[in-house]
Amino acid sequence: MHLKELKAFLSSLGVRPKKGLSQNFLIDHNIMTKLLDCAAINRGEYVLEIGAGPGAITEALVKRGAEVVAVELDAVFSEALKRFPVTVYGGDILTFPLENLERHAKVVANLPYHITAPILGRLLPRRDLFSTFTLVVQEEVARRMTAQPKTSDYSSLTLFLNFYAEVHYAFRVSRSCFYPAPKVDSAVVHLVLREPPPVDPEPFFHFVRTAFQQRRKMLKNTLATLYESGAVGKALEQLEINPKARPEELSLEIFLALFSHLS
Repeated sequence: MHLKELKAFLSSLGVRPKKGLSQNFLIDHNIMTKLLDCAAINRGEYVLEIGAGPGAITEALVKRGAEVVAVELDAVFSEALKRFPVTVYGGDILTFPLENLERHAKVVANLPYHITAPILGRLLPRRDLFSTFTLVVQEEVARRMTAQPKTSDYSSLTLFLNFYAEVHYAFRVSRSCFYPAPKVDSAVVHLVLREPPPVDPEPFFHFVRTAFQQRRKMLKNTLATLYESGAVGKALEQLEINPKARPEELSLEIFLALFSHLS
């Protein structure tokens, strides 16, 4: 939908975008085309769309011949989405019954910024259900998702994503491509799921989050609460890692090696 079409459609429904649901709707058709190209959406693809809203991306998916499961929390929009030949789930993606998915799916979403991390936390480990994620997120979040070690944007989120997927920054999306226009720009990030490392994720990510709680402190100090005195420093020495290393300096592979050594 172009802006004029979207405003008329919202008016016909008697609604306005809800700030509390992070409702900033994509209105640029060129960006939608690039988004679906990035996701490699072709005829017959099975797609889970999160936060379908008024249905602009949904319509573009249908026109490409995709089989779409559209999830939308807003009751007015979820009802309106039934004008398309798609399966509509009117509810929260965080409680969406994943067993309802009929086969392996690609995820396409203009993600609500305030629940981006919880959504990824729930869906990304499900390689049995999903193959790729192509997501519109805030530019700041995109930088964190795709950051490299030794940069200020590198975080426990970066490591979580890299644990489960190959993560690629696709392209920037201007705030003017949305209605209402948010205060910041966005970006599209593409994730290709892969076999995760052979380690129990729960204790490993507790280890990682503990390390990043005080990211400017040395690892041997931030991780001291988890191990006996001196154990972290000794492990760093044995693995030939700088004893003064801080968490943002370590790649996923080094974090895994350190965790394995300490375990």
